[in-house]
Amino acid sequence: MKKLFPVVVAAVVMLSSCATVQSLIKSSFPYNATVVIPAGTKSNSTISTSSAATSFDQVFGNQNGTNYVKEIRIASAKMEASNPASKSLGMFKSVKLYVANEKGEEVMVASRTDVQQNIGTGLVLDIDNSRFLDNYVKGTNLSIRMEYVLREKTTTDVSVRVSLSFNTSPKTNN
Repeated sequence: MKKLFPVVVAAVVMLSSCATVQSLIKSSFPYNATVVIPAGTKSNSTISTSSAATSFDQVFGNQNGTNYVKEIRIASAKMEASNPASKSLGMFKSVKLYVANEKGEEVMVASRTDVQQNIGTGLVLDIDNSRFLDNYVKGTNLSIRMEYVLREKTTTDVSVRVSLSFNTSPKTNN
């Protein structure tokens, strides 16, 4: 009986902390998407492209991960050239990122209106964390829409990897 008590206490502590652990995992991993800028895209025009976003939970099959978190806010937004990997993101004059849920509802989460021509292959965007994104991130099919203006017409397809990270709070069952 004395040996069983520590095991029971450890099990209770472990099970009660699942929401907190899930919250830490959920906020530690970004949603990623790859968007393609097609060859021949015009410059000085606002263009839009979308892509499905995947998360840590989806990659590892945890479909209930969002049940343990609440008060989701954007923490960071980054873009990186992926094909060709040496492509400068200075090709953009401006960029806006939106997240959309399976109902088609969307909200802008990040933007940059003054992209420098010599920015390089990576770009950190300005985030708008003034609102909770629970209704978007907790859905089953999150997508990222990128609205952009190019400096010059593209001659080849360009793939850009978008990473969005979120902060969350653990959801307690009170």
